[in-house]
Amino acid sequence: MRSDYLSLISKIIFFYSIFYVVMKIIAAVGGNAPYANLILALPYLGFAAVGWVMVKKKSYHWAYVIAGAIVISLVRYFEQDWMIAIESYFGG
Repeated sequence: MRSDYLSLISKIIFFYSIFYVVMKIIAAVGGNAPYANLILALPYLGFAAVGWVMVKKKSYHWAYVIAGAIVISLVRYFEQDWMIAIESYFGG
């Protein structure tokens, strides 16, 4: 039973990461703060890559879930501030 919850939450983080990366790439290609969108997509790209390996091997770990929850929460909470800071740094 514990393994079912772990795999479910891991897959949710994995698919959310893929969705977020795709949306940020679409926003960057559309010209909406391209540097900020691409930089903010990097942590999610990492989670998507690790999630891909975990899903393929069907081997899940709680560290992925905990780190995913923390990183997703932090990035979403500070996203607007970081986007403004990154775009002003790159002169956008």
